[in-house]
Amino acid sequence: MDPLFAAPPSSASAATVPPLRWGILATGRIAGVFAEGLKSARAGRLVAVGSRSAESARRFATEHGIDSAHTHATYEGLLADPEVEAVYISTPHPQHAEWVEKAAEAGKHILCEKPLGLNQAEAVAMVGAARRAGVVLMEAFMYRCHPQTAKILALIREGALGTVGLVQANFSFRTEYQAESRLWSNAAGGGGILDVGCYTVSMSRLVAGAAAGRPFLDPVEVSGAGMLHPESGVDVYAAATLKFANGVIAQVASGVGLTLENVVRIHGSAGWLLVPSPWVINREGGASKLILHRAGAAAPEEIVIEGGPLYALEADAFARAVRAGAADVPEMSTDDTLGNLATLDRWRCAIGLTYEAERVVLKSLGPSFPAQ
Repeated sequence: MDPLFAAPPSSASAATVPPLRWGILATGRIAGVFAEGLKSARAGRLVAVGSRSAESARRFATEHGIDSAHTHATYEGLLADPEVEAVYISTPHPQHAEWVEKAAEAGKHILCEKPLGLNQAEAVAMVGAARRAGVVLMEAFMYRCHPQTAKILALIREGALGTVGLVQANFSFRTEYQAESRLWSNAAGGGGILDVGCYTVSMSRLVAGAAAGRPFLDPVEVSGAGMLHPESGVDVYAAATLKFANGVIAQVASGVGLTLENVVRIHGSAGWLLVPSPWVINREGGASKLILHRAGAAAPEEIVIEGGPLYALEADAFARAVRAGAADVPEMSTDDTLGNLATLDRWRCAIGLTYEAERVVLKSLGPSFPAQ
């Protein structure tokens, strides 16, 4: 149970912790999802929105009950709003760096959609800006804040699977090619690896870390293959193998042009665990399940986990860290984010995917990172 928000919101103890006042920067689909989640948060409330136009800002404000005084037709207006303590940034990937750094300069705590940056080099600068400003920065991997993920880690740490050897993690879906879509656009950082492959790498590093008694572990080897689109050059689908120093091997796959079974399997010497819904876990709250196959057991064991609304859990985890005066959100620390992006860089390197916007930056990674 949350130490700061264990009691119901109406109780005196919860009332002593003021809810975090949120502003949402950008008004796309995922911004609306987060706004809906905030309605169920125990430690946060939505007070403002900023968009690139007055029309979209007004539309979003009407949909989500935001006062007109805090409805801003520019992102700068949102960051200048004194009522806003924290911002949720949901712009397209290539704009994350600019607005994270500007939000930090404005003294706002920041929850930024994944991936935090196009690459690790961008993220290093963003983390530095947050550190200098003394604000909390978190990459928005909402699944990290759900009790199902905590249960997976507990099973590994208590030895339910024995010695973990192999992780298999998929996150891929099929859409038709549309040159103007962010999913297919090189300029927008499109493709499967950055959009959803980041989840599979994040989970694999988390599991490998739990097996080693650490918060996460970075791979010592990364290899991969992928299918790049002939027009945009982004990855239609791709797979990678990650090898960790403790002997764990992960096989991960992602895509925007191919449907996969989006599950996680964790195999150990004493059994294996199936995670049927590892990523978007009951958005509105409720029960999820894990299937544990113990070696020698007559039948698998179904483990049921109750959890609140997914994005409310994320917002409350962030608020806990802010109100506790922490430098990081433990569910997804900035060190974890930097390691994840370094691994994604290596995966993209293996398949020859470099975005036009980052060619100069990525040269600093050395000659092993090829240009297309």
